[in-house]
Amino acid sequence: MKTLSKSFSFLLLSIFLLSCSSENKIDLFNGENLDNWNIFVSSPDVAPGDLFWVEEGVINTTGVPNGYIRTKEIYSNFKLHVEWRWTENPSNSGVLIHAQGKEMIWPLCIECQLMHEHAGDVVLIGKGSGITSKDSTYLIPSEENRYKVIPKFEEVSENAPGEWNSYDITSKDGEIEVIVNGVLQHKGTGMTLTEGNIALQSEGSPMQFRNVYLQPL
Repeated sequence: MKTLSKSFSFLLLSIFLLSCSSENKIDLFNGENLDNWNIFVSSPDVAPGDLFWVEEGVINTTGVPNGYIRTKEIYSNFKLHVEWRWTENPSNSGVLIHAQGKEMIWPLCIECQLMHEHAGDVVLIGKGSGITSKDSTYLIPSEENRYKVIPKFEEVSENAPGEWNSYDITSKDGEIEVIVNGVLQHKGTGMTLTEGNIALQSEGSPMQFRNVYLQPL
């Protein structure tokens, strides 16, 4: 009887925690439109809706020209979930967190890389972007050389092109954890950027995004 009572209590606690988690969840993509996002296109010859659009519950992008969708809201201290897949030959893309400043290619931010076979790399973009990873400190000191790639920890953990992948990115008080399909690919501390917009890139090939949401921490 005591064992059954403990099991029932644990079940109630699990349901309670799942309920709290669900209540805190913020859907960045509602499955219907991009009303929560601003669209930036690098070419004046391409309409925003021709670069990013929603169809059958997923976000689509042609990948060309470069651009991104960027949340209208600013976020800090969160666990972000993003799913993506390539619909043709895979190339390059990324998830930008703590994006700051004006709309440009690419804004001051920290990028969690989506380049094919490099998902899990962390890229510092813009003067002032910095992080400490594996006892090494990286900082972008100027706009003249505004990109720094910090390689992922493990072997490639992406699924085959055409299959869905998941990113789980936790950012809290200057610390970051990057998980690709359940594999810890990056971890860092001392991020110089701790709040800003979230953005999804168009950078090379057609791809799709779905289930984009975060949980505030």
